[in-house]
This record gives sequence, C-alpha cells and structure tokens, in this order.
Amino acid sequence: MAWSRGLALAALVTCAAACSSISTVRVQPESVAVAKGLRPIAIVHAQVTSAYFLFLAIPGKVSLDYVVNRMLLHAAKELGADKVVDIKVDITPGDGIWTLRKLIGWRSAQASGVAVVVEDAAPAEPASPSSVPPAPATGAAAPAPSAGK
Repeated sequence: MAWSRGLALAALVTCAAACSSISTVRVQPESVAVAKGLRPIAIVHAQVTSAYFLFLAIPGKVSLDYVVNRMLLHAAKELGADKVVDIKVDITPGDGIWTLRKLIGWRSAQASGVAVVVEDAAPAEPASPSSVPPAPATGAAAPAPSAGK
C-alpha cells in the first residue's frame, strides 16, 4: 500500500515538475509590420516553468538564455527564418522577496518574437545609354581664338 502512495506522488511530481512549450503560428507577410528588407513568416512563443519545493528546483531550465537561445531561436530556424525580431522576454525574479516563492512555488520564463527571412536587395538597374554623359573627345584641341588682327 505504501508503494502505491509513493508511485502516485512520483507521478504527480513528474507531471507538475517542469513544463516547457513552443508555440508557432504562420503569418501572411503583409499582415505583420517589420523593417524593410525583412519578410515575416511566423510568430514564435517559448515558455518554460519549473516547480520548487523547499528551495529545491524540480528539474526545469528556467533561464532567459535557455528560453531565447535554445527554444525560441532554434524553433525559428527550423521554420526557415534567418532572424527573430521584436523579441519580448519575461522571467519570474529569483532574488529579493521572490526567493520565498522557492519555498513552495514555481518560476517561469517566456520569450516571443517574429521570425523573419532577410530578403535580398533588388539589384540596381543598369543605366540606360541615353543617361550616360558623352565621353570627352580625344582629338587635337582646337586653336584658341586670337586676341586681335
């Protein structure tokens, strides 16, 4: 009977311990405003939450470095993006009065941004022949007019 309680507690802790998720949604390029030369392809949101009990973290990598670099940017690259712009981040503080939250509580971190593809600049059109100034003549110079007769 005691082992069934232990098994139930282990299952509960495992399910509630750490949770991470990545959500993406494809967007129409004309529906999202980004800088010139960028084409938006998706909105990406990454979040991770970790539980705490008696100041011990139940496994979960709650850090902005992990959420931005290993989750957000990685997901955007898998979608074919070159960059992520307009990144917004949030994390539960881990110091000050927030330390008491580690007694029994949780911490979470999240990041979101617009995945974009960098478009090549349009090549400059070659100048038309009529707009090119004529080249200077390379013959003998005409004699200068004389001052008097």
